[in-house]
Amino acid sequence: MTQSEADLRMVLEERLHFEALLADISAGFVALPADQVNAAIEDAQRRIVEALALDRSSLFQFSAEGEMVLTHSWVRPGFQPFPPRIPAREHFPWTLGKALNREIIRFTSVDELPPEAARDVETMRKHGPKSTVLFPLTAGGQVFAGLAFGTLREERGWPDDLVARLRLVADIFANTLARKRSEESLHQALEEVRRLKDQLQQDKVYLQAEVEALHDHAGITGNSPALQQVLAEAGRVAPTDAIVLLLGETGTGKELLAETIHAQSRRKARVMIKVNCAALSPTLIEAELFGREKGAYTGALSRQAGRFELADGSTLFLDEVAELPLDLQPKLLRVLQDGQFERVGGTKTLQVDVRLLAASNRNLTKAVADGTFREDLYYRLCGFPIVVSPLRERTGDIPLLAWTFAKQFGSLLGKPIKRIPHEVMEALQRYPWPGNVRELRNVIERAIILGDSSTLRLPPGPVNEHHRDSLTLKDVEHAHILEVLKRAQWRIRGAGGAAEILGLKPTTLEARIKKLGLQRPD
Repeated sequence: MTQSEADLRMVLEERLHFEALLADISAGFVALPADQVNAAIEDAQRRIVEALALDRSSLFQFSAEGEMVLTHSWVRPGFQPFPPRIPAREHFPWTLGKALNREIIRFTSVDELPPEAARDVETMRKHGPKSTVLFPLTAGGQVFAGLAFGTLREERGWPDDLVARLRLVADIFANTLARKRSEESLHQALEEVRRLKDQLQQDKVYLQAEVEALHDHAGITGNSPALQQVLAEAGRVAPTDAIVLLLGETGTGKELLAETIHAQSRRKARVMIKVNCAALSPTLIEAELFGREKGAYTGALSRQAGRFELADGSTLFLDEVAELPLDLQPKLLRVLQDGQFERVGGTKTLQVDVRLLAASNRNLTKAVADGTFREDLYYRLCGFPIVVSPLRERTGDIPLLAWTFAKQFGSLLGKPIKRIPHEVMEALQRYPWPGNVRELRNVIERAIILGDSSTLRLPPGPVNEHHRDSLTLKDVEHAHILEVLKRAQWRIRGAGGAAEILGLKPTTLEARIKKLGLQRPD
């Protein structure tokens, strides 16, 4: 056998060996799981570099910022890999243009490159490649990456048949990475669907509980100046994301007012989440607000989302906020300041976008002075306070409320109310209502349950038994002026008018009427 024949045989054997290697590599990527793709690509790079006596293979992907990001690489020991991240437009403008135009770049020496590649040559000399072949990788008609093979020790040529075979490797890598991207996108989409499904289920459960708790309550009813002022303030603050603190006695309708604010806000598309801080034990309220991890404490058999998570993108209403334990208040202050918190038993910081409405029937200023409420939290909550007047200061609303509750419970109980006697309405307006609207609602409901006609009659109890001598000075004034107004048929000025009977100037009486919330019935 001549030397030329021996050389030809060796070339053929090397080619067959390399083709067998490519076939083996190609078969290894068939149905390869996404989590094994990165390791398989780098192993294939190693095998090709070693088989062809090269020094380095680099696969970089283009970022949204125009950088070449090295994602897969293999380099012989003793040599430096390609930089992990490099601005392509600044350091490889010519190469980037060729790659985005889907052109294969190959050179035996950087000296072969054209003058317009001067910036690229400068970078290549810095990072060491002597000979390189680079393949653009495409998916969906777009170039998203580049695969390079090269030498760092000496120059070498890139025959057409070798470039054609390496192009097959580039296609395999491109298809595999595109499939990996699709699988990851699908996985992320499924995770998002699962998260939204869980959120929807949590909202559904919460809404069902809220529907049962609300028991078809009436809306805010009344036209007294005090109530109209409260509704005007609520209407101004509702479109904003400002924290609102609702102050007032128990039963005045703070929760209904919070629902009104939420319904007029930009977050109205999602349900408002509610928490009664006074109804939860100090040991459970933290988990209720911020959630818990599985095993956070005895009995925590599963992970549970807290009310702040449920309210993400919506409104959270904290009723009786003054009842929050002192040691939990800093955590509430933090989530109000930066929207961050951790679940009980967890270390991962969660970020939420929640608008807070809070309510209290206690004097928070006194609570701060007593040391039971943090001053910094108080000032954080008190950005926009709204004071809801007690019912005894807006007795003009009582007739409307009484008829609203009478119609509601009459229909619900199958006992329609058609008449409320004058003396019954007077008794309702005389009573000071320590339980406010809630107490009035309960009294009307009880009266209808015990009644047996279409006329509302009050059962024995505090309302019927209440006498003028048990009233406060303000209540006495209210009842007396109301009685005189009725006697004068609500005429204030002139002979026989209420002002003359009371011995007051008409303007003074009008001011008293407004202050006491007295309104002439229709």
